[in-house]
Amino acid sequence: MIQAITIEREFGCGASEIASLVASRLGWSLWDERLTQEIARLTESTPEVVERREWRTDPLVYRLFHDFLRGGFEGGLPPTNRLHLLDARRIAEVSETAVKTALSSGPAVIVGRGSQYFLRNRKDVFHVFLYASRDHKIRRLISRGVTQDNAIEQVDTTDKARAEFVRQYLRLKWPEPHLYHTMFNTEMGESCTATMLAVCVQQFEREAR
Repeated sequence: MIQAITIEREFGCGASEIASLVASRLGWSLWDERLTQEIARLTESTPEVVERREWRTDPLVYRLFHDFLRGGFEGGLPPTNRLHLLDARRIAEVSETAVKTALSSGPAVIVGRGSQYFLRNRKDVFHVFLYASRDHKIRRLISRGVTQDNAIEQVDTTDKARAEFVRQYLRLKWPEPHLYHTMFNTEMGESCTATMLAVCVQQFEREAR
């Protein structure tokens, strides 16, 4: 029996909305922002801090500062674990725990955070990748109030940062097509994509019995 759906996605393609629709139609719990909250809890941080660092490699200055603090002190400064500095490596380490917490909570739709990698050997998890054309993603962001310049910048840089994070901290490529059971172009619409995804999962489950 399928216990979870992982949804990896290109930035701006509407994955959060689609995941919410799928979770609602299946009656499953949704782990999207909830995963960020769990990572924040595990790192003794806040969701806002996690979001700023989440699935991005650390800027050089930040890494150097963190390494400097991690080097030990002869004075009165506390160790870094007490300073609660949150870097990309720490997020990578904690994300697996957060994803497995989501899986153990019962049937769930899990969005991103490396879930397709961490659960890739589970036979009871269905993996999905969502994508769309660059123009579609930019238009979609603009329709939601993002300025054109910001929309272009976000679409052109976010997935590159995600790919670099996965390469550096998980030693894998992003995306990796063979990890997914199916891939959907979300330009067909959020409701249509969610419907097709739910049908695929239900059919997959029937054939696996």
